[in-house]
Amino acid sequence: MSPALILITVAAYSALLFFIVWLTSRQSNNDSYFIGNKSSKWYIVAYGMIGSSLSGVTFMSVPGAVYTTHFSYLQVVLGYLLGYAVIGWVLMPVYYKLNLTSIYTYLEQRFGNVSYKTGSMFFIISRVIGAAFRMYIVVNVIQTFVLDQYGVPFWVTVTVFMLLILLYTYEGGVKTIVWTDTLQTTFMLLSLVYSVYIICRQLDLSAMAMFEKIFSSEYAGIVVHDIKSGNYFWKNFLGGAAIAIAMTGLDQEMMQKNLSCKNIGEAKKNMFTFSMILVAVNFLFLILGAVLIFYAQQKNITIDAKHTDDLFPTVALQYLGTIPALIFIIGLISAAYPSADGALTALTTAYCFDFLGIQKNNKLSENQRKRIRYTVHISMAVVLLLTIVVFRLINNDAVIRNVFRAASYTYGPLLGLYAFGFFTRWQIRDTYVWVVCAASPVICYFLYDWVPQVFDGYKFGFELLIVNGLITFLGLTLLIKPAKHVQ
Repeated sequence: MSPALILITVAAYSALLFFIVWLTSRQSNNDSYFIGNKSSKWYIVAYGMIGSSLSGVTFMSVPGAVYTTHFSYLQVVLGYLLGYAVIGWVLMPVYYKLNLTSIYTYLEQRFGNVSYKTGSMFFIISRVIGAAFRMYIVVNVIQTFVLDQYGVPFWVTVTVFMLLILLYTYEGGVKTIVWTDTLQTTFMLLSLVYSVYIICRQLDLSAMAMFEKIFSSEYAGIVVHDIKSGNYFWKNFLGGAAIAIAMTGLDQEMMQKNLSCKNIGEAKKNMFTFSMILVAVNFLFLILGAVLIFYAQQKNITIDAKHTDDLFPTVALQYLGTIPALIFIIGLISAAYPSADGALTALTTAYCFDFLGIQKNNKLSENQRKRIRYTVHISMAVVLLLTIVVFRLINNDAVIRNVFRAASYTYGPLLGLYAFGFFTRWQIRDTYVWVVCAASPVICYFLYDWVPQVFDGYKFGFELLIVNGLITFLGLTLLIKPAKHVQ
């Protein structure tokens, strides 16, 4: 299809997005930016969070990964339910009780200033890595299938996307993102459903025939019983629970949206509704992956097992026709924007609150706080842009695995810190917490390669995040102050 038509579609979608921004960001202030004035409707937040959680990684990588790992990813998704239950019943009540804006303020109250700064810094590292990977996969598709034909450099493409995201989050922050995420979730889901429909129609498959074909094929396998496999059921299930807790419950971006609800009751409704919908949507992405494989097999399209992320865009943009291709682009863009807009706002919040302390400095006027926020907001956009360009040079695997492996290293210390804070009453020597948190990812890095050699081929899966958190937890026990307990 015409690259120009794709660009027009992207421009039209962006214009619609900016119209929503204009409607929602009028008369915004710092409270609007950071916590949405505590007035967000729980059902709007729950629906919009679907887009934020799935992003371009799910849109591209989960369907493609069906070719190599079948439906085993559903084991991880089921584990999410356990993790979200912990968030709703354990973490969020504490956040609301303490009236937090930055969730890492809890670490300051529980342990001290070094723990506080360490936790926030690990979030910043984690979110920059995660948002950059998610954004990269989408920008790379637009670059490969459209802009390379015009000779546009990759860095220019990334800059334009980041500039758009910067502009529509610049003023309204969380107040705006709650509504733009709703729009983007809607278009992403419509694209997903339409893609499954149009592929099945071209394959002459009814809904019943589609399910029969899928569940009689090898791709429908969900449970992996080989304990040595990285996709072993309990590794994925418990790893999925840990991922949900760490990447949602201990993540400023995701919790900032939850904290914009007016009370804990509405926040819980949001969390539990969101978790159930997310399972259903992920299952539909796996269905899409299976029908994409059937289509590729029928059309003799070669599937590269090392680059399965390319399967969906290849079929959508080169084989299905103009309308399906445009629907795919809209869905992809809808998945891309939430990957960076919430991250940009959360990174700005974390840095402003946790490192600059603008909420504690009573000498600052509202306008001075706003100017500081603007400066940090732009700086974080530049950091994300540069990180995406770097990842352009090193991507050589399914992006979703890269994202979660990176998260296993960077979210692990957060998991260990909060677990120690919630489940023990010990005080620790706060000064040395950063040493434990820095050592844990390094240890896990070497364990990932060392364990298969020593334990007869055992491979780490998503449970590496749990191991990472456990190492941090055990390391913190070495810092316990004798006979000192939290009162």
